[in-house]
Amino acid sequence: MPRTEIATSKWPTLRRSPPLGVCGLLLTLMVAGVWAAETVTVTTLTRDGQVLVSLDVAGAYTQDVRSSVQSGLETTFRYDVRLSREAAYWPDSTVGSATLAATVRYDSLIEQYNVARMVDGHVEETTVAEDEDEVRDLLTRFERVPLFSTERLEPNSEYQVRVRVERRPRAAWFVWPFARAWASGVVRFTFVP
Repeated sequence: MPRTEIATSKWPTLRRSPPLGVCGLLLTLMVAGVWAAETVTVTTLTRDGQVLVSLDVAGAYTQDVRSSVQSGLETTFRYDVRLSREAAYWPDSTVGSATLAATVRYDSLIEQYNVARMVDGHVEETTVAEDEDEVRDLLTRFERVPLFSTERLEPNSEYQVRVRVERRPRAAWFVWPFARAWASGVVRFTFVP
């Protein structure tokens, strides 16, 4: 009977990891790093037929933002605000949306900041300031802005206000293929007329 030999290597065989596992791990690490963002403190108040929204992005006026402003570049914080009704087993339905924006341009010749604050593209307030702390507050804080009417809200229903913040110009080491929020926040409330 002929003898069959099995060829063996003196080198140990390496077990190959599935490439998807490695790719998935790397993707998870990248997303975790890219999505790390500031938190927006959001509060609401219903009064006189309006939903008043207050926003504060603590720590958003970073050294990077300050450098951008001091260079004379127009710097903008854009706040996309969405009011939706919460649903238990269905996607939340959007009741309304609004956009707030604050833009600053520094004039180094006269050492003044020109700040414009807008609601849905309409300029609501312009300010000329010399104090950088005032500029920081104008860019990162909005107080009791009437954004939504309560006419479309149902009594004793749960609602949420979600805010996404984008900053221009962006200083990112990684180019993400789709838009993402630089900061975000959400608040839930029950509408009681």
